[in-house]
Amino acid sequence: MGLNFKELIVKQEISLKDLQGRILAVDSMNLLYQFLTTIRSPDGSVLTDAQGRVTSHLIGLFSRTTALMEQNIKLALVFDGKAPEIKRKTWEKRTAVKQEASLQLKQAQEA
Repeated sequence: MGLNFKELIVKQEISLKDLQGRILAVDSMNLLYQFLTTIRSPDGSVLTDAQGRVTSHLIGLFSRTTALMEQNIKLALVFDGKAPEIKRKTWEKRTAVKQEASLQLKQAQEA
């Protein structure tokens, strides 16, 4: 979430083929956030069901999981509870950016 882990983790690029037959543990919060911010309808709004409940994250999760399963990769979703205090500033910045973008979108749609 915007934290620098370069001193702790050595970057190594791999292919999906390298993960075949393995279990891949994924930070669920980051994964769901990615889907909520990128999977949109043609007008830019989030996907919803007939009752208006957001479903973008479910579509993304289903698509990603099935794609990995087709590659013989199992997905383990990790839910780690409340974020540490160190992530608060990054979260606050993202919230502010999102609010500003929503305001600009609304203004553009009204123009």
